[in-house]
Amino acid sequence: MVVGLAALFGCKQETPPIDVPVAPPVAVVPDAEPPPPPIPAPIHIGDVGFDTPESAIHDKLADVYLVSNIGGDPMAKDDNGFISVVSPDGTVKTLKFIDGAAADVKLNAPKGMGIVGDTLYVADIDTVRMFDRVTGKSKGEIKIKGATFLNDVATMRETIFVTDTGMKAGFKPSGTDAVHMIKDGKAKPLIKDKALAGPNGLVAHGEMLWVVNFGGKTLQMVGMDGKLSGAVELPEGQLDGVEMLRDGSFAVSSWAASAIYRGKPGGTFEAIIKDVTSPADIGYDLQRSRLLIPLFQKNALEIHTLAN
Repeated sequence: MVVGLAALFGCKQETPPIDVPVAPPVAVVPDAEPPPPPIPAPIHIGDVGFDTPESAIHDKLADVYLVSNIGGDPMAKDDNGFISVVSPDGTVKTLKFIDGAAADVKLNAPKGMGIVGDTLYVADIDTVRMFDRVTGKSKGEIKIKGATFLNDVATMRETIFVTDTGMKAGFKPSGTDAVHMIKDGKAKPLIKDKALAGPNGLVAHGEMLWVVNFGGKTLQMVGMDGKLSGAVELPEGQLDGVEMLRDGSFAVSSWAASAIYRGKPGGTFEAIIKDVTSPADIGYDLQRSRLLIPLFQKNALEIHTLAN
């Protein structure tokens, strides 16, 4: 028997190469971004006992909304105003958390509110009243000399600012148009000027204040020197509330337009929420990107989620 050399020496024979077809490269398609979640429908809170709701704010620490209720005449010292507590889901937790009808509480026609620490500051005709944010108990008051229609409240660290819309009985001009500041428990005018034209909503940003007027359709800046600047005219007037949103734009409520405008100074203000009757002093829930809109004449509160 003849033995091959390969077998004799234990060598392996090479296998001839086989042509294997190579699949073409597969293009990698990145995952498409999911569409943004739908914007929740507005929450309408009515027929719950609100009585002339004027202002709404977000208490960030308690994560609730506070709603001031005038209880009828915005100028009457009738001690029947109250403040409600509303959950973010729209449930009224306590209708009369702070109640002017209580023996130990004085509250006539509450309007704008602001919080510093555990103190809630409330504008009430000619007085800024203070309450414990947690318990609702009274913590005193600060009279604003010469004021006739205190309206909105803004805070800047430990300083409180409040507008005087300058109105008297019959909603006639009183000539007291002003923005007052309260520091260390003492009040003084920051600016008193009829050019404010019925100052109403107020918001603080940085070292500046922004104020809108009910007697016109203007958003103006007020410096800590008490000077006005940066006036912006909106499409319609009777402006009530103003808030600065997360992107630096402003939301402004207009009774004349029955709408909420949004825009930036130097740009265009457009109605982003329409058909809201008597939208008063709006609030802002930054965490949920929500606007809180008291409907003054409808005894209701609407919560609108913004797209951004």
